[in-house]
Amino acid sequence: MEDILAGLCGTSPEDPLPVWVHGRVGHCFNQLALNVVPHVILAAVSACFLGTPRSSSGMSHRPGWRCRIATSFVLAGLLFADIIPATISQQEVGPVYLEVLASGIAALTWLTHGLALIMLCRFIILCLQLASLLTYVISYLLPVADRHRFLSINSSWQQDQLISDPGISVSDQQGVAEDGESWLSRFFYAWMNPLMKLGYQWKLNQPQDVCLLPRKLQAARVCDQFYACWQKKAAVHQVEEETVSLTSPIIAGGDGSSDALASSHHTQEAVQLLSVLHATFGLRFYSLGLLKLAGSLLSFSGPLLLNLLVNFMESRQEPLSHGVLYALGLFAGSFLGALLRNQFSYEVQKVMLMVRAAVISAIYRKALRVGCTSLSHFTVGEIVNFMSTDTSRLVNFCLSFHEVWSLPFQFAITLYLLYQQVGVAFLGGLALALLLVPINKVIANRIMMSNTEMLKHKDTRVKLMTEFLSGIRVIKFYAWEEHFSTRINACRAKELQKLRAIKYLDAVCVYLWAALPVVVSIVIFITYVLMGHQLTATKVFTALALVGMLILPLNSFPWVLNGTLEAKVSLDRIQRFLELVDQDLEAYYALGRPSGTPSAIDIRGADFSWVPVKEESTSQPLSTGTLQLHIENLLVRKGMFLGVVGKVGSGKSSLLAAITGELIKQGGQVHICDLEQGFGLATQEPWIQFTTVRENILFGRQYDARLYEEVVEACALSEDLNVLPAGDQTEVGENGVTLSGGQKARIALARAVYQEKELYLLDDPLAAVDADVANHLMQKCILGILQHKTRILCTHRTEFLEKADALLLMDNGRIIKSGPPADILPLVETVPKFKDANKRQNVKADSDEQGQEVIETEAEESSQDKCLLQKEEEKKEGALDFQVYKAYWLAMGSCLALSILLSLLLMQASLPSTKLLLFSVAGLVSPIQTLNTASVPSNGSVDVNFYLTVYGGIAGANSLFTIFRAFLFAYGTIRAATVIHKRLLQRVIKATVTFFDTTPTGRILNRFSSDLYCVDDSLPFILNIFLANMYGLLGLLVIITYGLPWIGLVFLPLAVLYFSIQRYYRRTSRELKRLYSVTLSPIYTHFSETVSGLSSIRAMRATQRFELENQLRLEQNQRCLFASNTAMQWLDIRLQMIGVAVITAIAGIAIIQHQKQLGNPGLVGLALSYALSVTNLLSGLISSFTTTETMMVSVERTEEYTTDIPMEPQDKLVQVAADWPSQGLVEFQQVVLAYRTGLPNALDGVSFTVYPGEKVGIVGRTGSGKSTLFLALFRMLELKAGHILLDGVDSRLVGLEELRSRLAIIPQDPFLFSGSIRENLDPQGKRTDAELHEVLEQCHLRDAVTQMGGLDSELGERGKSLSVGQRQLVCLARALLTQAKVLCIDEATASVDQKTDQLVQQTIRQRFADKTVLTIAHRLNTILDSDRVLVMQAGRVAELDSPAYLSKKDGSLFQRLLHSGQQ
Repeated sequence: MEDILAGLCGTSPEDPLPVWVHGRVGHCFNQLALNVVPHVILAAVSACFLGTPRSSSGMSHRPGWRCRIATSFVLAGLLFADIIPATISQQEVGPVYLEVLASGIAALTWLTHGLALIMLCRFIILCLQLASLLTYVISYLLPVADRHRFLSINSSWQQDQLISDPGISVSDQQGVAEDGESWLSRFFYAWMNPLMKLGYQWKLNQPQDVCLLPRKLQAARVCDQFYACWQKKAAVHQVEEETVSLTSPIIAGGDGSSDALASSHHTQEAVQLLSVLHATFGLRFYSLGLLKLAGSLLSFSGPLLLNLLVNFMESRQEPLSHGVLYALGLFAGSFLGALLRNQFSYEVQKVMLMVRAAVISAIYRKALRVGCTSLSHFTVGEIVNFMSTDTSRLVNFCLSFHEVWSLPFQFAITLYLLYQQVGVAFLGGLALALLLVPINKVIANRIMMSNTEMLKHKDTRVKLMTEFLSGIRVIKFYAWEEHFSTRINACRAKELQKLRAIKYLDAVCVYLWAALPVVVSIVIFITYVLMGHQLTATKVFTALALVGMLILPLNSFPWVLNGTLEAKVSLDRIQRFLELVDQDLEAYYALGRPSGTPSAIDIRGADFSWVPVKEESTSQPLSTGTLQLHIENLLVRKGMFLGVVGKVGSGKSSLLAAITGELIKQGGQVHICDLEQGFGLATQEPWIQFTTVRENILFGRQYDARLYEEVVEACALSEDLNVLPAGDQTEVGENGVTLSGGQKARIALARAVYQEKELYLLDDPLAAVDADVANHLMQKCILGILQHKTRILCTHRTEFLEKADALLLMDNGRIIKSGPPADILPLVETVPKFKDANKRQNVKADSDEQGQEVIETEAEESSQDKCLLQKEEEKKEGALDFQVYKAYWLAMGSCLALSILLSLLLMQASLPSTKLLLFSVAGLVSPIQTLNTASVPSNGSVDVNFYLTVYGGIAGANSLFTIFRAFLFAYGTIRAATVIHKRLLQRVIKATVTFFDTTPTGRILNRFSSDLYCVDDSLPFILNIFLANMYGLLGLLVIITYGLPWIGLVFLPLAVLYFSIQRYYRRTSRELKRLYSVTLSPIYTHFSETVSGLSSIRAMRATQRFELENQLRLEQNQRCLFASNTAMQWLDIRLQMIGVAVITAIAGIAIIQHQKQLGNPGLVGLALSYALSVTNLLSGLISSFTTTETMMVSVERTEEYTTDIPMEPQDKLVQVAADWPSQGLVEFQQVVLAYRTGLPNALDGVSFTVYPGEKVGIVGRTGSGKSTLFLALFRMLELKAGHILLDGVDSRLVGLEELRSRLAIIPQDPFLFSGSIRENLDPQGKRTDAELHEVLEQCHLRDAVTQMGGLDSELGERGKSLSVGQRQLVCLARALLTQAKVLCIDEATASVDQKTDQLVQQTIRQRFADKTVLTIAHRLNTILDSDRVLVMQAGRVAELDSPAYLSKKDGSLFQRLLHSGQQ
């Protein structure tokens, strides 16, 4: 090689490529390095561009384009011309070739470049061949993605079914990421530029603005691959027919034998999630190890070449060309290393995305398929946690895995290189470093334990919070905010206690690792000197660089292990969920038709249970007690109308669950006709989706206008839809929060009817509606539109069952009697009915306005709300507000924050001074060596000892500052987290009811779960890194500039570049992260919605559609995540290149200084040893700053709630007596109330007086303002005008908590929170057991409670263990316990059978004989014995008199309501 160079340049072979000749740059070096190399690169890029076909139809001509093309060709011509004089002049052959080579390449380069520019104007591709062989070869070193496919790639994909938002046509979508790009574009992420530009111009506003995922990453494709592997694995363990896998169809045949259950369970246990992931993504994932290996090896080139370079500068003997080669080597090593490491992390992130998609959809798919009974082992919150926390831990393991093998490998090589430098002396330092590993392990274990504990407390807190939010109305009615806030704060305190332990242990870890490099290097150098060796600059700096590289693997290893262990824990949790037994419908249903009759349902000798046999003995009852259902013989003919009656908790709903396959069958046969078709199911607690009314009814079917109209009319929804602001396009809130109970029930019924099934199971849809509407539903729907279908109706409203073909009477899980209505009804009914046919005819004629039931308050509100109820979650635009940082600073406390910054500064200042000292040691020793080659004077070693002592002293101070900073920081961040949660909770607890109605629970919960987790844990972690990076970079710049002042010239342009790149990146990155957060909530919301409506989804056979919806949402989210990850890589590669430039510049300047004999080798070594870490620092600084900004978004979101939520008035103007209201006198004076400003009045000048001890019934049609009266009384909404007086005191002047705690209410929706029965009845613990038992006795719950295990038995989430009727009775018991003088009852016994209802009414009369009682009623018989009846109409009082008078008064509204109820 050297001979060739010498021949070409006409120089001597000893120094073939002289860089510096007679005080100027050598001609040959100039031509080859500074002329040929850049031209070759430009030519390669141009050729690459020429060789990449474009699918777009030509580019726009920018101004100045033609000028550039012309200039390129002129340059090419001039350079060709330049060859002529070079050949004519009589030089020796070598230099002639050199000139020809240099000018020829340059000419061809500009020609190629010119053609590339023309190509942009769609010129002919063949011009490529004109480029010289050299360019051609180089362009093929950077080949282009599969060419012929690429030409048509974009067009063919648009025909492919892309998973994209259904609403968006493909042409509007962004292009597909990455696919079909040239290699250059892939290495430097040029394909990301359009997206980065969009972000920079603030145009990234919706998920649709982000490019589509590359084909291999699309959710549908990944999931198909994954499930295919799952099937294969399952087939290995079991013959395929028996496989009940993730993909087992929901319907299949079988003889009804129950041994299939056992086999299916076995199969599922056999298939391990890890092995499936391994089979699906393993090959791709493991092969990335090669990239990692190459990158790791290249990272060692730095210290080695640094060693050679410092040696070269010290010796002054080597030729200059060696120095240049070392500098070029430094450049090449750092350049290639950067490329490989960057590609590695990019590819790993792609695999992580694939694993994430597969695991999330597997969990979702499993939830759809698993039996309800086994699903009840997990709360919704836990399963959502599997999807979020556990999945991300599992996914992060992908990163840890490659570290696990590469760290020991790096460690070994570093040790070997250290041995080469300082011989056996390295063992001293190594021993010290290894001592720390067990210590670290112990600390890591403690951290792990605390972490598990902390997450438990966090789960409990979030669960409490969920209950608090779902029962917020009841909590406000009862003024229990304080109680709940205390409970939540108690959980939070436990959580913070564990967090404190974690953070302090963390601080110890940080300290140990920060102090380690300094201590280790001291030990090594002391050992080395004591062994009688001489320290030289070369040795010191190479050793320092290597010790730095040694610390990294040691430092990361415990965390990598932790990550691996966490992933293992999460994997086991997910595995446990995936091993739950699926609903096995083959085993459940018998498919052979047992009898000759055309039966729709045939159940024989069957036993059902809610809990698997083996658990019943051991566990607490999980759900609905442990009701056993035994059905000896049940035959339902096709087209039959069967009624099911029985008292509360007798097993009516369980019978329907047994028919749909939601229970566990323990024997017997169940045969259902047309099973594949599914059932039309209306559950007792209506399940409403968070979408428009129309979407709720259609439930995924095509819109058929005629059928839709019929269904809406039959379900008495026409009037409601007219009242709603956007008709059937009105969005209903989460769980239908904006609708009344009756509306929810009717929409759920309409959904079932619209599905046009053959078999209908209706679980008391009549409970929540008034008599008129119930009548309409019977006539038009159950006996009308469904008249030819098979119908099973469970209800307590027996008056509607006379038309049934047969009735079943149930008690305690058995059918006691069946027969025609005439036989069964007398056993159930308690209300004698008087009929008056003539009157009924007249009333019907009057009643042209179709009667309906109450719309709850929220519905009235929404009916007047002109827009969609749920406001889109606001995504803040642009940079973070300064206020956010200020809020965090203040939460931490200014003094504390300042002292943290100060300790950081001291720590950082004491660190470089140690290295400067070392430099002095080396500087002191090496000149002595060169001057006195004979012997070193003894005082040299004294100086070395002195310096090492000082070095040790400073190092000690440094470690003190380090530990001080670590603990201060931990203390500060915990304090901030405490303050932020406290303020957030206080504010949310005091928020108005309207806020909760218009904000989905998920969104508020998000603030309390993920955002707080961020503030607790992720933000401090990243902030710590960011501050360390920032101070580290400052220190580094100071040292480098001190060592090589000339480097300032390079730093200035690079700093400008750095600043502009990071600014460009940060804007886009922020928007992408925000988009990612915004698209994440819908996945979880949709999931919890699915789990709560599981029985309906399965019964109506909609599982596949829900799976697809989940996939669409996941795809949206993955797109944003992919773009966000790639943006980081885009930045990283650019920063790496800046780092490469810095290293090369330092090496170059060092060589020039060496030539001019200005340089000091020690200082150059110092500068370079620092410069090697500059890239990591630069990228670390930006990524940690950006991540800090992203994490600060959580502070922004909590801050937004802490400052912006509307609050209830907290002032208290009057001090009332302890027994107020002592009489119970209630006066409304001209009360006017609207739900929100700008909406019509819901109460319009209401005036009436209720006298002490009086019983008043309140009736009226939908939206007449009945429930609003209660809201006004409890000051849930503030009045616009008028007054409400209690015992003559204006309620506005009384403190809210005082007012609400002195009144009692039984709300329409029975709300119970998890905990014991005792806690539910008396959260504040003020009552004795005797009182509680007495109340339960009066509410006819004593037996049920004793059966469950007494007052301390747990009720489960939302009181799952009780039936809906029993829950209403518990709420009644609560009200009986209060000593309030005024009781409000809102349809308290809708889900209770008539007999119990009678008894309850009697109890209320006895217990509240001397109290004022206001009752809103749908069953008018419940208020017939009240003193007066108040009839509301359109927000005004229409009638107020005794029921006897009003029922006789002709044409009165009350009379009309009464008669429509008796039909």
